[in-house]
Amino acid sequence: MAEFKINHVAIVVPDVDEALKFWRDALGLTLNHVERNEEEAVQIAFLPTGESEVELLAPITEDSGVAKYLAKKGAGLHHLCIEVEHIEAVLSRLVAHQIELINDTPKLRPNGIKYAFVHPKSTGGVLLELYELPK
Repeated sequence: MAEFKINHVAIVVPDVDEALKFWRDALGLTLNHVERNEEEAVQIAFLPTGESEVELLAPITEDSGVAKYLAKKGAGLHHLCIEVEHIEAVLSRLVAHQIELINDTPKLRPNGIKYAFVHPKSTGGVLLELYELPK
């Protein structure tokens, strides 16, 4: 069986700068960087924690998936991300086990990371993101 590790835990917040007042300023995590993901319509702050990261996600449009999530459920834990070696093989395995996917094929970030989401209906209520880092 392939080796897995937690890449990040994502937390939805209404405003990244406000959230950083706790995560960076009060708690003391180091802010690596902040970026805008136009495709997902979010601003993301990356705060390393050992081999993983805390990601703060804030919507940048009112109709994005994260904006809808925030309106429905409020701020808080959004998803868990697990790093995999071969994302296409993992997705195929999940489909073979009748697991409901949000993304049938991986999406590609500008930095070369492939990612896909697994529906919470199949995971016991947790939105799961799969990440394959560039080789």
